[in-house]
Amino acid sequence: MLGDVAGLPELDVARVRRWCEAQVPAEHRDQMRVGCEVTPRHLTIVELRPPWQEPNDGEWTRLIVARLYFRRAEGVWKLYWSDSNQRMHAYDRCAPAAHVDVLLREIDDDPTGIFWG
Repeated sequence: MLGDVAGLPELDVARVRRWCEAQVPAEHRDQMRVGCEVTPRHLTIVELRPPWQEPNDGEWTRLIVARLYFRRAEGVWKLYWSDSNQRMHAYDRCAPAAHVDVLLREIDDDPTGIFWG
């Protein structure tokens, strides 16, 4: 076992970070990025866009795509989606999973259009 990152399994955090990096080709990262914010209990996947109004402070716009909560006692990840007010809701179309890749595939597939619109 590689250890933990902020209380989360290090290997899973690395997988999510790689997945985020792969969402946008390098030549388009000046226009959009997908990032992973790490806290002790969850990972938040965010879409980032550069400032579009002048003058600007250089801060990119941040929109939550999904949140992955880790239930340490059970060793599983649970997927959440964000509404228009950025409140989180349990995503009930995918059961908690021991492998974070299962949830990343669900976000990729986005059968309801809830993650990517």
